[in-house]
Amino acid sequence: MCSLKVISLDFSVAVAFYIFVFLALILIIWLFHKRQKDKDLSLDPKYIWFCSVCSYTYINTKEELISICPRCGSYNKK
Repeated sequence: MCSLKVISLDFSVAVAFYIFVFLALILIIWLFHKRQKDKDLSLDPKYIWFCSVCSYTYINTKEELISICPRCGSYNKK
C-alpha cells in the first residue's frame, strides 16, 4: 500500500518562508526592470559636444552646427 508522510511545519517558519519568497520575487522583478531600463537609454554621438575653450563635455539635443557651452558661454562648432 501507499504510505504518506506528513510534513509538519511551524506557523512562524511558514510565514518566514512566505516573506522570503515574496522579497526574492520582488528583487528579481526589480533587477529585470532595471536591466530593461538601462537598455532603453542610448545617446546618439551627434548630441555630445566638447567645448574647445574650457574642455567641458555637454549634451545639446538641438541639431545645430554651432552650440553655446553651458559652462563658459563660448561658441563651439561641430
